[in-house]
Amino acid sequence: MRETFSARTLATVDIGIAFDLRSDFEGQDRSDLPDDLLDEYDSATTVDAIEAALSSRGHRVIRLGGGRRFLAGILEHAPDIVFNIAEGRGSRSREAHVPAVCEIVGIPCTHSDPLTMGMTLDKGIAKRVVASAGVPTPAFAVIQRVEEARQVDLPYPLFVKPMFEGSSIGIDEQSRVKDAAALEERIAALLETYQQPVLVEEFCSGPEITVGILGDCATARPVATMEIVPLRTPIAEFIYSNEVKRNFLTEVEYHVPPRRPTDEIERAEAVALGAYAALGCRDVARIDVRFTSSGDPQFIECNPLPGLAPGYSDIAIAWAATGRAYDDLVLGILDEASARLGWS
Repeated sequence: MRETFSARTLATVDIGIAFDLRSDFEGQDRSDLPDDLLDEYDSATTVDAIEAALSSRGHRVIRLGGGRRFLAGILEHAPDIVFNIAEGRGSRSREAHVPAVCEIVGIPCTHSDPLTMGMTLDKGIAKRVVASAGVPTPAFAVIQRVEEARQVDLPYPLFVKPMFEGSSIGIDEQSRVKDAAALEERIAALLETYQQPVLVEEFCSGPEITVGILGDCATARPVATMEIVPLRTPIAEFIYSNEVKRNFLTEVEYHVPPRRPTDEIERAEAVALGAYAALGCRDVARIDVRFTSSGDPQFIECNPLPGLAPGYSDIAIAWAATGRAYDDLVLGILDEASARLGWS
């Protein structure tokens, strides 16, 4: 693993955790919404683990929650810094809500700023930005209406997914389409189910790599690079779907570092770092990269708010596979923010 991670020290501070729990929404009437729409939200176990990590260094932790509760909490009990894992709710700008509030009230937060959060959740905008910076990404089209499916001029197979979702929401075995009829059918289903535009892109049939990155524009470096290897499907047809993630113990193997030639790993990490810089990420992000059939790494997505569920989220799994403790991942994110703020 090529990294320059080193522990820093930070004086004891008050840290507010911003988060959205799946349980906050489960009691509501969701009969008209897709089953997987809550999959990006956290469990209390994850918040417990983050609090324990932050407390282990002597910091005082306040649980602020998300949404209106976060807004009320930060106004009543302003912490020195917010540790942000809140996904938000309601729009393509939802992941920007917490950092935007922090900017308004003048309290720093970990992770990326509102602009980056907004850009990256909109997959079309993210791809346009990284492409403009010279980072390779599959050719794509943004579809607003079913009729536009007939105007797509890209080679099959294609990959189809909702524009503004994370955590593989809306991605399943039907996401890879082989002809125009299947494309139109899939687009129609996603438009109706998720009520948002659809991204259609060339399908990359090579190995899938995810790269965990820490740092800012000057210090960004890969800290946990992982290959996702399917156990039940040929790589050329593999889809890292919501169902696969839920059943990862039987569906995939995770290789850290990837069992690929060194030059392939380096090229994948270069693409990830290029996307990280182009999108203005800071502190932490996880970048998904997939190779084409001809061996060219392509930017797929950027998650500047990667899940931190111990033993479950990709970056946490990859980090642990390098032999480091979960607490060091959480504290590493805090250290990056403190260094950026000039606190250490």
